[in-house]
Amino acid sequence: MRYVRRASPLHAARAVAGGAWCAALAVAALAAQSPLVLVGLALLVVLGAVGAGVGREVGRIVAWMVPWAVVIAVINMLVVRQGFTILARLGEVPPFGQVDLTLEALVYGLLFGLRLLVVAAAFCLFSAAVDPDDLLRVLRRASVRSALAATLATRLVPVLAADAARVSEARRCRADGGGEGAVARVAVLRAVASNALDRALDVAATLEVRGYGSARRGGSGGPPWSRHDRAFLTSAVVLVALTVAARVWGWAEYGTYPELHAPGGAGEAWALLVAYAVVALLPFADRRGIGG
Repeated sequence: MRYVRRASPLHAARAVAGGAWCAALAVAALAAQSPLVLVGLALLVVLGAVGAGVGREVGRIVAWMVPWAVVIAVINMLVVRQGFTILARLGEVPPFGQVDLTLEALVYGLLFGLRLLVVAAAFCLFSAAVDPDDLLRVLRRASVRSALAATLATRLVPVLAADAARVSEARRCRADGGGEGAVARVAVLRAVASNALDRALDVAATLEVRGYGSARRGGSGGPPWSRHDRAFLTSAVVLVALTVAARVWGWAEYGTYPELHAPGGAGEAWALLVAYAVVALLPFADRRGIGG
C-alpha cells in the first residue's frame, strides 16, 4: 500500500490534519469498551476510506486481519479461566489442566481482536490518504537529517521491491528454473541486500556532493490553512475530547469478567457512537476545492 493523490477531502487536507484525524480514530478504538461502539468505529474507518477513494486498499487489509481477530478470540478462550458462563468443558488437557470454555473469555478475545482490526485499518487509511512528503516536511522543521533519512527510506522501499521482482523474474528464466523454496528466496534477498548497500553508498555520495550535510532547519512558513485542514483537525480534536470524556465519566462502559455487563445500557453506547459518526464524517461533506 502506498500514497496516491486522489480527489478527496482527506487527501486535500494537509498531513498534520489528516494524520491527526486517523490517529484520533485509532485512539477512540483503543479506549472503547462497548462492542457496539467498536463495531461502529470499524464502520466509520471503512466509510472514511470510501470517502477518501481508498476503500479497496483498506478493505484488503481488513479482510486479511479478520482471521487474525478470530484466532485471538479462540486463543483467549482456550487460555483464560475467568467467566461464569460455561460454553463447554474439555476436561483435563495437558499441560493446561482443567479447561472450561467460557462466553466471557470468548467475548473479551473478540473485542480485543476487533480493537486491533480497527487500529490497523485506521493506520492503513493513514498510509493511503496522508501525503508522506508533507508529513516529512513537518519533521524537517525539527531535524533536517532525520527528515532526510526518513524521506530516503520511504523512497527506497518501493525501489528495492522492484529490484526484488526483477531478480526473481531473472531467476525463473534460468534453464533450471532458479530453484524453489527457502534457498531461492534467500538468493533473491541476498541480491537485493547487495543492491541496497550499493544504492546507499551512491545516494550518500550524491548528498555529500550537493551539500545536504550543511542544510538548516526549514522555516515555519507554508501555505495558509484551508477549509479541509481546519475541518479535519477540528474533527480530530473533538474525537479525542469525546474519547477522554467517555473514559472520565464512564460513558458506554462494558465489562466482560466475571460476567458480561453494561452499566449504562445500550442507550449510552448508541449516543456515543452517533456523536463519533457525526464528528468523524462531517469533514467529508465539503468537497469544494479538493482538486484531482
